[in-house]
Amino acid sequence: MLEFALALRRGHFQLKTEARFSSSWTVVFGPSGAGKSTILRLLAGLDEPDQGRVAFRGETWTDTGRGLRRRLGNRNIGLVSQQPALFPHMSVAANVRYGLAGLGQHQQTERAQEMLSLVGAADLADRRPCDLSGGEAQRIALARTLAVLPRLLLLDEPFSALDGTASDGLLSRLQPWLLERRIQTILVTHDATDAYVSNAEVALLCEGRIVAIGSAAEVLAGERQRILSHLGGD
Repeated sequence: MLEFALALRRGHFQLKTEARFSSSWTVVFGPSGAGKSTILRLLAGLDEPDQGRVAFRGETWTDTGRGLRRRLGNRNIGLVSQQPALFPHMSVAANVRYGLAGLGQHQQTERAQEMLSLVGAADLADRRPCDLSGGEAQRIALARTLAVLPRLLLLDEPFSALDGTASDGLLSRLQPWLLERRIQTILVTHDATDAYVSNAEVALLCEGRIVAIGSAAEVLAGERQRILSHLGGD
């Protein structure tokens, strides 16, 4: 279970929200500028809130009242953003093995192969990042993050370069794999389709505040009607 209460002001933008995510898969939905990426960075410890607290499975990660702040590396969090940030001088396989120094070489190779197969990129192992498409690079970035088996996975629109069919297929493979390993996942998106396809708990974020949490059918009823109206030409 992930719990947080966060307050942050940056210029004209203000984030002030709290929530408890108990589902294995939660989608944070909202328009651009609502604060979705900001929440992920605060949860990961990459940014510090003006005030707030973050706790995961009973372990406090951030508590400004006590001056407590544990960085991403000490939280065992995986964070995947829209920008893959792969190491250009390494092969795809070497990128995925990065961070597995605690394992033997054979184990590293097996883990990398497993992750590449999971994201549908097994045939890309020997390529360099400069030879990848945007969608391929996003798959490799995801594989690299999954390889370390994080306790909490934060996804910042990581499938933006994939078409709908490829994204849906990746989600269908990824969700049971994460569930089996008890890796809680938070996906932020401005595409309502991601919430419906993944059958997720949905948190609706508006202007820096989470205003509703529930099923996609409940929380995104208004968004669904807007999409249907648009398709119908109304």
